[in-house]
Amino acid sequence: MLLTKRKLKIETERLTLRPPTHSDFRAWTSLRRESHDYLTPWEPTWAHDHLTRKAFTNRVYWAQRSVASGSALPLFLFRREDEVLVGAITLDNIRRGPAQAGTLGYWTGKPFARMGFMREAIGGVVHFAFTRLDLSRIEAACLPENAASRGLLESSGFKYEGVAQSYLQIDGRWRTHVLYASLRSDRRGRTDVG
Repeated sequence: MLLTKRKLKIETERLTLRPPTHSDFRAWTSLRRESHDYLTPWEPTWAHDHLTRKAFTNRVYWAQRSVASGSALPLFLFRREDEVLVGAITLDNIRRGPAQAGTLGYWTGKPFARMGFMREAIGGVVHFAFTRLDLSRIEAACLPENAASRGLLESSGFKYEGVAQSYLQIDGRWRTHVLYASLRSDRRGRTDVG
């Protein structure tokens, strides 16, 4: 895993994770368009200009500012064997001071779902957050009925923490979410007895 002032890249077994660049526009737009029906039940409503070059340019500039300020880590996932975009993951709302925490969000394009790419990406980002960013807590939330996302978080070492009423607007309405977290020094469920 590499992080310099100018270049951020996380390498996993099959993926390269890096911030978006202007040259990713066509791949991103194509994958999002192709995966529209698959993604929209789980995401905030797309803006009318969601797939435009201008909106993507704003996304790239936001990513650059966020990485530079340390407030977020927006990363695209590229399959290393052919450099195909498979999805994205963002460690957002990075809080310093006594919290040392961040919030994880992610999506995978429909053609790449259930292939283990996002589990691999989550592992890489969580490791990076704990070892390089010195965070203590990574939070994530998903809709209660999103069994795939719940299973992904649980198999990635996240533990269920509760429910947040009207947590986010998803597909045009306020939705309750289940909350998960991964802790750098997680002792939940462990004991020194025996």
